[in-house]
Amino acid sequence: MLKFPYPHPEAATESAALELWDGNGAVRLLDRTAAGTVLVLERLDPEASLLDVPVPEAVQVWGQLVRRLSLQGTDDPQWAAIPSVAERAEQFSDELPADWEDLDRPFDRWLLEEALQVCQTRGAVGRRSSRDVLVHADLHYGNILRRLEADGPKRQAGYAAIDPQAVFGEAEYAVAPMLWNRLEELDEAEPQKALQDRLSALCAAAGLDPQAAREWSILREVENALDYLRDGQHDDAQRSVWVAAALSGRNHPGLPHVSALKSP
Repeated sequence: MLKFPYPHPEAATESAALELWDGNGAVRLLDRTAAGTVLVLERLDPEASLLDVPVPEAVQVWGQLVRRLSLQGTDDPQWAAIPSVAERAEQFSDELPADWEDLDRPFDRWLLEEALQVCQTRGAVGRRSSRDVLVHADLHYGNILRRLEADGPKRQAGYAAIDPQAVFGEAEYAVAPMLWNRLEELDEAEPQKALQDRLSALCAAAGLDPQAAREWSILREVENALDYLRDGQHDDAQRSVWVAAALSGRNHPGLPHVSALKSP
């Protein structure tokens, strides 16, 4: 497959990450231009993603991929292109409160403080660097496609990740996109508990720390909410606030029921 990546910061790490993974859990990069503006990729089945797989089964596939994608850092020059999650979290300590004020305090202060606490506990000062790995930061159901029939020594069966937004940090950073997608399938009677149960299942499948995954997911959704509001995407921001609040174990006022939230 020929891909022309849309030039934006989140796609800047794609070719470096694909070269590091070399087809192990991710789509194989076969060739590329020097600038990474054109990629030749292994062909996958575009009609067979984890969106079509029941959530319990999808969680197991996702967990297996996370284990395979979690590479330890090496002296390979490709690593220079991968940004640090912990350093970014430290920057958020200043940026998130400023954005929250600029946007006229769009959600309750306690939720912002939950995110800032994560910046302190998981940022560069408090991080456990021995746990840092290569992370696909947008690893959701739609970004995992079934491979075609194995053919040749380097072809593999099963599923592969696509469209990586790669970072270097704790593997638990990868959990959040699996929580803010397919919310409509949560138990309507107890959606917050169902979301927390999904987080637990994801962590069990991938061998992750549930507390670290919960914290990173709260931070990522608070950041997402502010980004959405800055772009005038109010409905998307409501979804992010709902997820962050649910993971915090609290209800945020003024939000619709989860069944009425906009899908990504």
